[in-house]
Amino acid sequence: MLEMSEAALEVVQRSFTMQVRAESWRDGELLAADIPVDEGSEDLDRSLAVPERVTLTLPRRDRGTEWDPDTNPDHPVAAYGQQLRISYGVDIGRGATEWIDRGWFLVTESGADGDTVTVTAQGLLTLIDEAKFVAPFQPSGTYTSTIRALVEPALTVEFGAGLVDGSVPVGMQWDDDRMGALSEVLGAWAADAHVTPEGTLLIEPLSDDGDPVLSLTDGVGGTVLRWSGSTTRDGAWNCVIAQGEDANGNPIQGVAYDTDPNSPYRFGGPFSPLAVPYPFSTPLMATIAQCRTAAAAKVLQLRRSASRRLEVTMVPHPGLTTGDIILATGKGLVDAPCVIEGLSLPYSPSEMTLSVRVL
Repeated sequence: MLEMSEAALEVVQRSFTMQVRAESWRDGELLAADIPVDEGSEDLDRSLAVPERVTLTLPRRDRGTEWDPDTNPDHPVAAYGQQLRISYGVDIGRGATEWIDRGWFLVTESGADGDTVTVTAQGLLTLIDEAKFVAPFQPSGTYTSTIRALVEPALTVEFGAGLVDGSVPVGMQWDDDRMGALSEVLGAWAADAHVTPEGTLLIEPLSDDGDPVLSLTDGVGGTVLRWSGSTTRDGAWNCVIAQGEDANGNPIQGVAYDTDPNSPYRFGGPFSPLAVPYPFSTPLMATIAQCRTAAAAKVLQLRRSASRRLEVTMVPHPGLTTGDIILATGKGLVDAPCVIEGLSLPYSPSEMTLSVRVL
């Protein structure tokens, strides 16, 4: 959960007064400190390469300022490297507003239609997704140095506790896809990456562990307005095969099974009497132990899209983000731990939606 005071946490459990503050920065220079936002939304989906997307609606003219970017590369909402810093304000009483930092977003499109200006921005991993290799990239050294070479100076990288660095085999090469190369290293390392509200790319061990940050219920005193759910066999699996090469070029592999007794896709359960594998391979894995570790991590990662999902409509909570653990009571569940895989936070008074995965 994003940082919030006890006063703000108490306020957002019921109806409250909110506002949005948007700053525009370009190359370290503040272009606008208070962009007038009429409405908008922030959508997060961590199954996507770039999980964050923001849309804003502005008045074309406000307080003597023209907000149509037209073709001016220095305009605060133009798409020439401008980055928006978005904060969500909560009225905590006595004339005080607490601002929750929602993060940094790269403007990707903007334009006027009549008296309205629409701005679209995406997460900072867009900078990596856009930046294809001009020539084949040959990494050297370790996972840490390779990730730094892939993303810096576009993003500053931090590495969390619990990661054990590994060596990159000689002869590795990626031809054009920088984001694909980053994903391949993360997969071999059993690591996850996300951009923090401060704009830093944080690399951590891939895990579903964490303490619950909130309880959601549709009962008396609850904040949930509606629950809905869906199921599918599409993309489902019950084991993962991770394949690599040893130092002599021989193929090696490690297998991990979905053994969670609460998983509807568990190996040996009613989902299928046979193995339904998900294979992936990379020469970055040079030992059987690495293959097994990567396969087990991939099981966790794949559960983000192939598990029981619930859609929650609720009173907005500006402290929630993807990866947070909540306890759900409703839809047949009682204090069931769930992880937030996606959300849509309105930037005007409205309902918030969550997509949560039952753990």
